Amino acid sequence: MLTKADSKHNFRALIFHAAFLSFAQVFIDVDTVIPAMLVDAAGTAFQVGLLTAIMLGGASFTQLIFAPFISNYSFKKKFLLLGINARIWSLFFIAWLLFVSVKSAPANSISLIFILIAIFAVGGAFSNISYIDIMGKSLLAESRKSFFSFRLVLNGLVFLTAATFAAGLLKAFVYPLNYAWMFVVGFLALSIASIGFWRLRELVPSRLQIPNFKAFVKLFKTELKGNPKLPAFLGFINTQGISISFLPFVILYAKDFLGGEAGTTGSFLVFKIIGSVGAGISLFLLAGKFKYKWLLMGNALLAASLPLILLVFNVNAPLQLVFLLGGIVFAVYQLSMNGVLLEVSGTGNRAIYTGITGAGNIIPAIFPLLGGLVIQHLGFEIFFGCYLIVVLSSVYFAWKIRCEK
Repeated sequence: MLTKADSKHNFRALIFHAAFLSFAQVFIDVDTVIPAMLVDAAGTAFQVGLLTAIMLGGASFTQLIFAPFISNYSFKKKFLLLGINARIWSLFFIAWLLFVSVKSAPANSISLIFILIAIFAVGGAFSNISYIDIMGKSLLAESRKSFFSFRLVLNGLVFLTAATFAAGLLKAFVYPLNYAWMFVVGFLALSIASIGFWRLRELVPSRLQIPNFKAFVKLFKTELKGNPKLPAFLGFINTQGISISFLPFVILYAKDFLGGEAGTTGSFLVFKIIGSVGAGISLFLLAGKFKYKWLLMGNALLAASLPLILLVFNVNAPLQLVFLLGGIVFAVYQLSMNGVLLEVSGTGNRAIYTGITGAGNIIPAIFPLLGGLVIQHLGFEIFFGCYLIVVLSSVYFAWKIRCEK
Protein backbone atom coordinates (compact mmCIF):
# COMPACT_ATOMS: atom_id res chain seq x y z
CA MET A 1 0.00 0.00 0.00
CA LEU A 2 1.48 3.32 -1.09
CA THR A 3 0.89 6.11 1.44
CA LYS A 4 1.28 9.86 0.99
CA ALA A 5 4.41 9.75 3.13
CA ASP A 6 5.96 7.02 0.95
CA SER A 7 5.02 8.90 -2.22
CA LYS A 8 6.61 12.09 -0.87
CA HIS A 9 9.77 10.17 0.10
CA ASN A 10 10.01 8.61 -3.38
CA PHE A 11 9.35 12.00 -4.99
CA ARG A 12 12.40 13.44 -3.26
CA ALA A 13 14.53 10.38 -4.07
CA LEU A 14 13.63 10.52 -7.78
CA ILE A 15 14.25 14.27 -7.96
CA PHE A 16 17.64 13.81 -6.28
CA HIS A 17 18.52 11.18 -8.88
CA ALA A 18 17.26 13.35 -11.75
CA ALA A 19 19.36 16.34 -10.68
CA PHE A 20 22.69 14.50 -10.59
CA LEU A 21 21.81 12.39 -13.63
CA SER A 22 21.25 15.59 -15.61
CA PHE A 23 24.65 16.87 -14.49
CA ALA A 24 26.32 13.60 -15.53
CA GLN A 25 24.59 13.52 -18.91
CA VAL A 26 26.18 16.79 -19.99
CA PHE A 27 29.70 15.42 -19.46
CA ILE A 28 28.98 12.17 -21.32
CA ASP A 29 26.65 13.63 -23.95
CA VAL A 30 25.95 11.03 -26.64
CA ASP A 31 25.55 13.61 -29.42
CA THR A 32 28.67 15.71 -28.86
CA VAL A 33 31.17 14.56 -26.22
CA ILE A 34 31.36 10.82 -26.99
CA PRO A 35 31.44 11.07 -30.83
CA ALA A 36 33.91 14.00 -30.63
CA MET A 37 36.17 11.87 -28.44
CA LEU A 38 36.13 9.15 -31.11
CA VAL A 39 36.76 11.63 -33.93
CA ASP A 40 39.71 13.14 -32.02
CA ALA A 41 41.08 9.61 -31.65
CA ALA A 42 41.15 9.38 -35.47
CA GLY A 43 37.95 7.35 -35.64
CA THR A 44 36.44 6.76 -39.08
CA ALA A 45 32.93 7.55 -40.30
CA PHE A 46 32.05 3.87 -39.95
CA GLN A 47 33.24 3.84 -36.33
CA VAL A 48 31.22 6.96 -35.54
CA GLY A 49 28.18 5.28 -37.09
CA LEU A 50 28.79 2.06 -35.17
CA LEU A 51 29.19 3.92 -31.88
CA THR A 52 26.01 5.92 -32.51
CA ALA A 53 24.13 2.75 -33.38
CA ILE A 54 25.22 1.16 -30.11
CA MET A 55 24.40 4.18 -27.94
CA LEU A 56 21.02 5.06 -29.39
CA GLY A 57 19.10 2.44 -31.36
CA GLY A 58 21.01 -0.72 -30.53
CA ALA A 59 20.81 -0.43 -26.76
CA SER A 60 17.09 0.34 -26.82
CA PHE A 61 16.50 -2.68 -29.05
CA THR A 62 17.77 -4.94 -26.25
CA GLN A 63 14.70 -3.96 -24.21
CA LEU A 64 12.84 -6.56 -26.26
CA ILE A 65 15.00 -9.18 -24.56
CA PHE A 66 15.05 -7.69 -21.07
CA ALA A 67 11.36 -6.79 -20.66
CA PRO A 68 9.92 -10.36 -20.64
CA PHE A 69 12.47 -11.39 -18.01
CA ILE A 70 12.01 -8.36 -15.71
CA SER A 71 8.21 -8.40 -15.96
CA ASN A 72 8.14 -11.77 -14.16
CA TYR A 73 9.33 -10.15 -10.94
CA SER A 74 6.96 -8.26 -8.65
CA PHE A 75 9.72 -6.00 -7.34
CA LYS A 76 12.29 -4.57 -9.73
CA LYS A 77 14.55 -2.32 -7.68
CA LYS A 78 17.43 -4.80 -7.79
CA PHE A 79 17.42 -4.66 -11.60
CA LEU A 80 17.34 -0.87 -11.48
CA LEU A 81 20.43 -0.83 -9.27
CA LEU A 82 22.20 -3.43 -11.41
CA GLY A 83 21.70 -1.33 -14.52
CA ILE A 84 22.88 1.96 -13.03
CA ASN A 85 25.94 0.35 -11.44
CA ALA A 86 26.94 -1.12 -14.80
CA ARG A 87 26.77 2.42 -16.22
CA ILE A 88 28.75 3.92 -13.33
CA TRP A 89 31.67 1.51 -13.58
CA SER A 90 31.81 1.62 -17.37
CA LEU A 91 32.37 5.40 -17.08
CA PHE A 92 35.15 4.83 -14.53
CA PHE A 93 37.00 2.41 -16.81
CA ILE A 94 36.59 4.65 -19.88
CA ALA A 95 38.22 7.49 -17.92
CA TRP A 96 41.01 5.14 -16.80
CA LEU A 97 41.65 4.02 -20.39
CA LEU A 98 41.89 7.62 -21.56
CA PHE A 99 44.40 8.46 -18.81
CA VAL A 100 46.44 5.38 -19.73
CA SER A 101 46.36 6.27 -23.45
CA VAL A 102 48.45 9.39 -22.71
CA LYS A 103 51.47 7.08 -22.55
CA SER A 104 50.43 4.82 -25.44
CA ALA A 105 48.77 5.09 -28.83
CA PRO A 106 45.19 6.36 -28.25
CA ALA A 107 43.94 4.24 -31.14
CA ASN A 108 44.81 1.10 -29.15
CA SER A 109 42.06 1.96 -26.66
CA ILE A 110 39.24 2.37 -29.21
CA SER A 111 38.15 -1.29 -29.14
CA LEU A 112 37.95 -1.36 -25.34
CA ILE A 113 36.12 1.97 -25.31
CA PHE A 114 33.56 0.52 -27.73
CA ILE A 115 32.95 -2.40 -25.36
CA LEU A 116 32.58 -0.10 -22.34
CA ILE A 117 30.25 2.26 -24.22
CA ALA A 118 28.14 -0.76 -25.15
CA ILE A 119 27.95 -1.79 -21.46
CA PHE A 120 27.00 1.78 -20.53
CA ALA A 121 24.26 1.97 -23.18
CA VAL A 122 22.81 -1.50 -22.54
CA GLY A 123 22.87 -0.83 -18.79
CA GLY A 124 20.71 2.21 -19.42
CA ALA A 125 18.22 0.26 -21.52
CA PHE A 126 18.10 -2.49 -18.90
CA SER A 127 17.48 -0.12 -15.98
CA ASN A 128 14.96 1.99 -17.92
CA ILE A 129 12.40 -0.84 -17.93
CA SER A 130 12.50 -1.07 -14.13
CA TYR A 131 12.66 2.71 -13.74
CA ILE A 132 9.43 3.33 -15.65
CA ASP A 133 7.62 0.57 -13.78
CA ILE A 134 8.85 1.69 -10.34
CA MET A 135 8.23 5.38 -11.01
CA GLY A 136 4.66 4.66 -12.11
CA LYS A 137 3.81 2.76 -8.92
CA SER A 138 5.93 4.65 -6.38
CA LEU A 139 4.28 8.05 -6.83
CA LEU A 140 0.62 8.75 -6.19
CA ALA A 141 -1.27 9.63 -9.37
CA GLU A 142 -1.79 13.22 -8.23
CA SER A 143 1.98 13.64 -7.68
CA ARG A 144 3.16 12.46 -11.10
CA LYS A 145 2.37 15.66 -12.97
CA SER A 146 4.15 17.72 -10.32
CA PHE A 147 7.13 15.38 -10.56
CA PHE A 148 7.43 15.69 -14.35
CA SER A 149 7.04 19.46 -14.22
CA PHE A 150 9.54 19.98 -11.41
CA ARG A 151 12.03 17.60 -13.02
CA LEU A 152 11.75 19.48 -16.30
CA VAL A 153 12.57 22.85 -14.75
CA LEU A 154 15.32 21.37 -12.56
CA ASN A 155 16.94 19.62 -15.52
CA GLY A 156 17.02 22.89 -17.43
CA LEU A 157 18.85 24.71 -14.65
CA VAL A 158 21.33 21.85 -14.17
CA PHE A 159 21.96 21.45 -17.92
CA LEU A 160 22.82 25.12 -18.40
CA THR A 161 25.15 25.20 -15.40
CA ALA A 162 26.89 21.94 -16.30
CA ALA A 163 27.27 22.85 -20.00
CA THR A 164 29.32 25.93 -19.17
CA PHE A 165 31.53 23.90 -16.83
CA ALA A 166 31.94 21.11 -19.40
CA ALA A 167 32.86 23.51 -22.22
CA GLY A 168 35.59 25.02 -20.02
CA LEU A 169 36.89 21.58 -19.06
CA LEU A 170 37.20 20.55 -22.71
CA LYS A 171 39.33 23.63 -23.41
CA ALA A 172 41.44 23.33 -20.25
CA PHE A 173 43.21 20.12 -21.30
CA VAL A 174 44.40 18.54 -24.54
CA TYR A 175 43.21 15.19 -25.88
CA PRO A 176 42.84 12.66 -24.30
CA LEU A 177 43.05 14.27 -20.84
CA ASN A 178 40.10 16.59 -21.52
CA TYR A 179 37.77 13.66 -22.23
CA ALA A 180 39.26 11.62 -19.38
CA TRP A 181 38.31 14.33 -16.88
CA MET A 182 34.87 14.66 -18.50
CA PHE A 183 34.24 10.97 -17.80
CA VAL A 184 35.59 11.32 -14.25
CA VAL A 185 32.99 14.01 -13.57
CA GLY A 186 30.33 11.87 -15.22
CA PHE A 187 31.32 8.88 -13.07
CA LEU A 188 31.17 10.91 -9.85
CA ALA A 189 27.85 12.60 -10.70
CA LEU A 190 26.19 9.31 -11.71
CA SER A 191 27.50 7.64 -8.54
CA ILE A 192 25.86 10.34 -6.44
CA ALA A 193 22.68 10.08 -8.54
CA SER A 194 22.44 6.37 -7.71
CA ILE A 195 21.83 7.27 -4.05
CA GLY A 196 18.34 8.35 -5.11
CA PHE A 197 17.62 4.83 -6.39
CA TRP A 198 19.00 3.21 -3.23
CA ARG A 199 16.57 5.33 -1.18
CA LEU A 200 13.48 4.37 -3.21
CA ARG A 201 10.73 2.50 -1.38
CA GLU A 202 9.26 -0.05 -3.78
CA LEU A 203 6.14 -1.13 -1.90
CA VAL A 204 3.61 -1.98 -4.62
CA PRO A 205 4.13 -5.28 -6.50
CA SER A 206 3.68 -5.34 -10.27
CA ARG A 207 4.01 -8.52 -12.25
CA LEU A 208 3.01 -9.81 -15.66
CA GLN A 209 4.14 -13.43 -15.90
CA ILE A 210 5.75 -14.38 -19.20
CA PRO A 211 7.26 -17.90 -19.04
CA ASN A 212 9.50 -17.60 -22.09
CA PHE A 213 10.37 -15.48 -25.11
CA LYS A 214 7.90 -17.39 -27.28
CA ALA A 215 5.10 -16.29 -24.97
CA PHE A 216 6.34 -12.72 -25.23
CA VAL A 217 6.27 -12.89 -29.05
CA LYS A 218 2.70 -14.18 -28.85
CA LEU A 219 1.76 -11.33 -26.52
CA PHE A 220 3.48 -8.89 -28.88
CA LYS A 221 1.39 -10.14 -31.82
CA THR A 222 -1.80 -9.94 -29.75
CA GLU A 223 -1.07 -6.34 -28.80
CA LEU A 224 -0.29 -5.43 -32.42
CA LYS A 225 -3.67 -6.78 -33.52
CA GLY A 226 -5.67 -5.48 -30.57
CA ASN A 227 -4.18 -2.00 -30.28
CA PRO A 228 -4.43 -0.05 -33.57
CA LYS A 229 -2.17 2.71 -32.24
CA LEU A 230 0.76 0.39 -31.52
CA PRO A 231 1.83 -0.38 -35.14
CA ALA A 232 1.76 3.34 -35.98
CA PHE A 233 3.71 4.12 -32.81
CA LEU A 234 6.42 1.58 -33.72
CA GLY A 235 6.50 2.95 -37.27
CA PHE A 236 6.99 6.43 -35.92
CA ILE A 237 9.86 5.44 -33.61
CA ASN A 238 11.53 3.58 -36.47
CA THR A 239 11.46 6.67 -38.69
CA GLN A 240 11.73 9.82 -36.56
CA GLY A 241 13.93 7.90 -34.14
CA ILE A 242 16.90 8.41 -36.50
CA SER A 243 16.72 12.17 -35.85
CA ILE A 244 18.40 11.77 -32.46
CA SER A 245 21.36 10.04 -34.13
CA PHE A 246 22.06 12.84 -36.61
CA LEU A 247 24.21 15.22 -34.52
CA PRO A 248 27.18 12.83 -34.10
CA PHE A 249 27.58 12.92 -37.88
CA VAL A 250 27.58 16.72 -37.77
CA ILE A 251 30.58 16.43 -35.42
CA LEU A 252 32.30 14.35 -38.12
CA TYR A 253 31.22 16.89 -40.78
CA ALA A 254 32.71 19.72 -38.72
CA LYS A 255 35.97 17.81 -38.33
CA ASP A 256 36.26 16.98 -42.03
CA PHE A 257 35.28 20.39 -43.44
CA LEU A 258 36.13 22.87 -40.69
CA GLY A 259 38.79 21.14 -38.61
CA GLY A 260 36.70 21.35 -35.43
CA GLU A 261 38.59 20.65 -32.21
CA ALA A 262 37.67 20.14 -28.55
CA GLY A 263 36.92 23.84 -28.03
CA THR A 264 34.41 23.68 -30.86
CA THR A 265 32.87 20.59 -29.29
CA GLY A 266 32.25 22.59 -26.12
CA SER A 267 30.48 25.26 -28.14
CA PHE A 268 28.33 22.65 -29.88
CA LEU A 269 27.43 21.12 -26.50
CA VAL A 270 26.33 24.49 -25.09
CA PHE A 271 24.12 25.26 -28.11
CA LYS A 272 22.55 21.80 -28.01
CA ILE A 273 21.78 22.22 -24.29
CA ILE A 274 20.28 25.69 -24.89
CA GLY A 275 18.00 24.21 -27.57
CA SER A 276 16.98 21.29 -25.34
CA VAL A 277 16.28 23.48 -22.32
CA GLY A 278 14.40 26.05 -24.38
CA ALA A 279 12.20 23.33 -25.87
CA GLY A 280 11.59 21.78 -22.45
CA ILE A 281 10.55 25.04 -20.82
CA SER A 282 8.32 25.93 -23.78
CA LEU A 283 6.53 22.58 -23.61
CA PHE A 284 6.12 23.03 -19.87
CA LEU A 285 4.53 26.48 -20.31
CA LEU A 286 2.33 25.25 -23.16
CA ALA A 287 1.25 22.03 -21.40
CA GLY A 288 -2.37 21.24 -22.25
CA LYS A 289 -2.41 23.63 -25.22
CA PHE A 290 -1.07 21.26 -27.87
CA LYS A 291 -1.72 17.75 -29.14
CA TYR A 292 1.05 15.20 -29.45
CA LYS A 293 0.09 14.54 -33.07
CA TRP A 294 0.94 18.08 -34.18
CA LEU A 295 4.02 18.19 -31.97
CA LEU A 296 5.41 15.01 -33.51
CA MET A 297 4.68 16.14 -37.06
CA GLY A 298 6.25 19.54 -36.48
CA ASN A 299 9.32 17.93 -34.97
CA ALA A 300 9.72 15.76 -38.07
CA LEU A 301 9.84 18.86 -40.25
CA LEU A 302 12.33 20.53 -37.90
CA ALA A 303 14.50 17.39 -37.97
CA ALA A 304 14.43 17.50 -41.78
CA SER A 305 15.76 21.08 -41.73
CA LEU A 306 19.09 20.03 -40.19
CA PRO A 307 20.69 18.43 -43.27
CA LEU A 308 19.11 21.07 -45.51
CA ILE A 309 21.01 23.78 -43.63
CA LEU A 310 24.26 21.88 -44.16
CA LEU A 311 23.52 21.28 -47.85
CA VAL A 312 22.55 24.89 -48.58
CA PHE A 313 25.45 26.56 -46.73
CA ASN A 314 28.02 23.78 -47.24
CA VAL A 315 31.39 24.75 -45.68
CA ASN A 316 29.87 28.00 -44.40
CA ALA A 317 27.08 26.21 -42.55
CA PRO A 318 26.14 27.78 -39.19
CA LEU A 319 26.89 24.66 -37.15
CA GLN A 320 25.91 26.29 -33.85
CA LEU A 321 22.42 26.79 -35.30
CA VAL A 322 22.32 23.14 -36.36
CA PHE A 323 23.13 22.04 -32.81
CA LEU A 324 20.62 24.51 -31.36
CA LEU A 325 17.86 23.07 -33.57
CA GLY A 326 19.17 19.55 -32.97
CA GLY A 327 18.79 20.11 -29.25
CA ILE A 328 15.16 21.12 -29.79
CA VAL A 329 14.52 18.03 -31.92
CA PHE A 330 16.12 15.78 -29.31
CA ALA A 331 14.15 17.27 -26.41
CA VAL A 332 10.79 17.26 -28.19
CA TYR A 333 11.25 13.66 -29.30
CA GLN A 334 12.29 12.41 -25.86
CA LEU A 335 9.61 14.34 -23.95
CA SER A 336 6.78 13.52 -26.34
CA MET A 337 7.64 9.81 -26.45
CA ASN A 338 6.89 9.46 -22.73
CA GLY A 339 3.45 11.00 -23.16
CA VAL A 340 2.62 9.00 -26.30
CA LEU A 341 3.77 5.76 -24.66
CA LEU A 342 1.44 6.38 -21.71
CA GLU A 343 -1.42 7.04 -24.13
CA VAL A 344 -0.74 3.96 -26.25
CA SER A 345 -0.23 1.59 -23.29
CA GLY A 346 -2.33 0.76 -20.24
CA THR A 347 -1.59 0.67 -16.52
CA GLY A 348 -1.00 -3.08 -16.27
CA ASN A 349 1.25 -3.51 -19.29
CA ARG A 350 3.57 -0.49 -18.98
CA ALA A 351 6.78 -2.48 -18.44
CA ILE A 352 6.01 -4.77 -21.37
CA TYR A 353 5.20 -1.84 -23.64
CA THR A 354 8.52 -0.27 -22.70
CA GLY A 355 10.14 -3.47 -23.92
CA ILE A 356 7.98 -3.57 -27.04
CA THR A 357 9.23 -0.11 -28.00
CA GLY A 358 12.58 -1.80 -28.50
CA ALA A 359 11.11 -3.08 -31.76
CA GLY A 360 10.78 0.56 -32.74
CA ASN A 361 14.55 0.88 -32.72
CA ILE A 362 15.39 -1.46 -35.59
CA ILE A 363 15.98 1.33 -38.13
CA PRO A 364 17.56 3.72 -35.57
CA ALA A 365 19.98 0.90 -34.72
CA ILE A 366 20.87 0.11 -38.33
CA PHE A 367 20.76 3.61 -39.84
CA PRO A 368 23.84 5.09 -38.11
CA LEU A 369 25.85 2.02 -39.05
CA LEU A 370 24.81 2.23 -42.70
CA GLY A 371 25.16 6.00 -42.57
CA GLY A 372 28.81 5.69 -41.59
CA LEU A 373 29.44 3.40 -44.57
CA VAL A 374 27.54 5.71 -46.94
CA ILE A 375 29.56 8.74 -45.80
CA GLN A 376 32.83 6.83 -46.07
CA HIS A 377 32.17 5.58 -49.62
CA LEU A 378 29.60 7.95 -51.18
CA GLY A 379 29.87 11.18 -49.20
CA PHE A 380 27.74 13.32 -46.92
CA GLU A 381 25.29 14.44 -49.63
CA ILE A 382 23.95 10.92 -50.23
CA PHE A 383 23.71 10.32 -46.48
CA PHE A 384 21.73 13.53 -46.00
CA GLY A 385 19.32 12.48 -48.78
CA CYS A 386 18.69 9.07 -47.19
CA TYR A 387 18.12 10.72 -43.81
CA LEU A 388 15.56 13.15 -45.28
CA ILE A 389 13.53 10.35 -46.87
CA VAL A 390 13.31 8.32 -43.66
CA VAL A 391 12.64 11.18 -41.24
CA LEU A 392 9.95 12.79 -43.41
CA SER A 393 8.11 9.46 -43.64
CA SER A 394 7.51 9.77 -39.88
CA VAL A 395 4.86 12.41 -40.61
CA TYR A 396 2.59 9.65 -41.94
CA PHE A 397 2.98 7.53 -38.79
CA ALA A 398 2.51 10.54 -36.50
CA TRP A 399 -0.84 11.13 -38.23
CA LYS A 400 -1.80 7.45 -37.93
CA ILE A 401 -1.19 7.34 -34.16
CA ARG A 402 -4.19 9.68 -33.74
CA CYS A 403 -3.25 10.84 -30.27
CA GLU A 404 -6.25 12.13 -28.36
CA LYS A 405 -4.18 14.37 -26.09
